[in-house]
Amino acid sequence: SHLMTLLGDPQFAYPVIHVTGTNGKTSTARMIESLLQAMGLRTGLVTSPHLHQVTERIRLNGAPISPATFVETYDELEPYLAIVDSESLSNGGPAMSYFEVLTGMAFAAFADAPVDVAVVEVGMGGTWDATNVVSPLVSVVTPIGLDHADYLGDTVELIATEKSGIIKAGSIAVLAYQDSIPAEVLLQRAALVDAMVARQGVEFSVRDRALAIGGQVLSLDGLNGTYDEILLPLFGAHQAANASVALAAVEAFFGGTLTLDIDAIREGFGAATSPGRLEVVRRSPTVIVDAAHNPHGAAVLASALEESFTFEQVIGVVSVMADKDVLGVLQALEPVMTDVVVTWNGAARAMPANELAEIANQVFGDDRVHVAPNLTSAIDRAIEMADAAGMNGVGIVVTGSVVTAAAGRAIMGRGNA
Repeated sequence: SHLMTLLGDPQFAYPVIHVTGTNGKTSTARMIESLLQAMGLRTGLVTSPHLHQVTERIRLNGAPISPATFVETYDELEPYLAIVDSESLSNGGPAMSYFEVLTGMAFAAFADAPVDVAVVEVGMGGTWDATNVVSPLVSVVTPIGLDHADYLGDTVELIATEKSGIIKAGSIAVLAYQDSIPAEVLLQRAALVDAMVARQGVEFSVRDRALAIGGQVLSLDGLNGTYDEILLPLFGAHQAANASVALAAVEAFFGGTLTLDIDAIREGFGAATSPGRLEVVRRSPTVIVDAAHNPHGAAVLASALEESFTFEQVIGVVSVMADKDVLGVLQALEPVMTDVVVTWNGAARAMPANELAEIANQVFGDDRVHVAPNLTSAIDRAIEMADAAGMNGVGIVVTGSVVTAAAGRAIMGRGNA
């Protein structure tokens, strides 16, 4: 906040939609961005982590910030960063973190652009997150579960309390469907600060959904009307739920009792993308990458796989960060994967392949577990296994971490490593 003051508080130069939660944040934030653009607004979007390049984290009008603008923005901020760091260090405090600097850059870039509205995804948590210097018009909370327990606390209640910090006085809280404990925490926070509340399943919902080629067709009950025949080019019930939250957030942003233009809503959802989220990166055999990195995300991936694809066999290629609930992730994947190739995605934080294999053996049984030293060899191995089984009806799913999904995309020629 000291940096923001020195910069003249750029985060107050535009209205903000703030997004937190455990899973679904990035997909929901990207759908909100896409809808706002279809409504004719100039948008800023900040998300994390990135898949391939850091510039993906700061988006202006639906595209990553250009490297030139990124460097320019950093150069403008550098003298102010030096002031903040020297003051903090002289008082025995820390220097600004990588995430804090990027957040400051995003807010400054949005003010310079300028944008009509900024969609801001929380990095981690809520109350103490660097993004929480904003004064949001709309505060969005996607489903809450256990993740980052070492930083945010090891109970869902503690995590929900931390995330509830983005609900501010004067904002409208748009709450995705929550389990009972987080729901209670969020409603208490909204009552405390006197924020209006819109709850999924009460004030807005997914009325109907049907499978379609390359995605699904939705009928959504919004806050101010029903929106039919929306083609969403993303897979899974969770993406329909995210779409419903995104629509409610945009309705709340425009306020009043306005039913939004159905053509713009259809256009916005039709243009929505969510790289690394149940993304098909190759055909014959079909290779899908997904960034699931906690048990809830893995369970969501498993159900979407069963619903949206007709594979007779699924070969998993899995690398998980060692600080995650590795056992929980593997248990969630086990029912939908015939075989699993465990590997190491190249990140220092990732669990070594042989350790991962020991846990996988407990969950899948030795005969279903294969080990490969790195992701490239693991994907090659999975493709060989698929070919040996006969092309049709075998799918390969590369998952376990955002890093795994990103590296899988790069190996398959999508995006740069």
